[in-house]
Amino acid sequence: MITDNGIEIFTALQDLVHPQRTALLVYDMQVGIIPQIKEGAEILSKVSSLLQATRRAGIRTIFTRHMSLPPELMGSFQYRMAMAWQGKQNPAEISSPFLRDSQAFQLAPELQPLPSEAIFDKLSMSAFEGTPLQFTLRDCGIRSLLLVGIALEIGIEPTCRQAADLGIIPILIRDACGAGNAEAANHCVASLQHMGDTIVTDLATISALVSAIPVPGTSDSR
Repeated sequence: MITDNGIEIFTALQDLVHPQRTALLVYDMQVGIIPQIKEGAEILSKVSSLLQATRRAGIRTIFTRHMSLPPELMGSFQYRMAMAWQGKQNPAEISSPFLRDSQAFQLAPELQPLPSEAIFDKLSMSAFEGTPLQFTLRDCGIRSLLLVGIALEIGIEPTCRQAADLGIIPILIRDACGAGNAEAANHCVASLQHMGDTIVTDLATISALVSAIPVPGTSDSR
């Protein structure tokens, strides 16, 4: 960490990955989404492993779920997107796969949130749009956000960009983010790296840093 003019400038991962400065965002790890990608089971295992480690370290965790509205509440844009994603020309033929009470909408059983963790439901791709995510992070003094989940090229990339626009440092754990289209995902990562405001890293690096954080309540915890 560098200090200049009274401002803390965080340049190293080891300074950012700390319960007082970072939170974990688990993006759309839902029953109806995980099977849609080839490496879904692998991503689920990696996210579960990281989640156990961050919980032991006392890092705050927020889950997102992508939600569908019933047709009666869908407008022009939602119809247009549903038709594009589902390959339909007739709006009467589209379905709402992630309705609030559907099984597909639920988080994977392996990732059930603790009472101390939050779930933010959204209609948008960015996890910030239409949710209390920004308020929550700001209110807790969080400076950076660890991102894992599905899908990188659909919603995680715009979440990284909006986090950066809000002055929150996005930390993309590349191998713990699944994608439906590998080529598109690689383009997204290359673009984020080109911009330079997102830190792109891997699960092994973050797991090592998290494991080094003293467990809250122990004599050497910070």
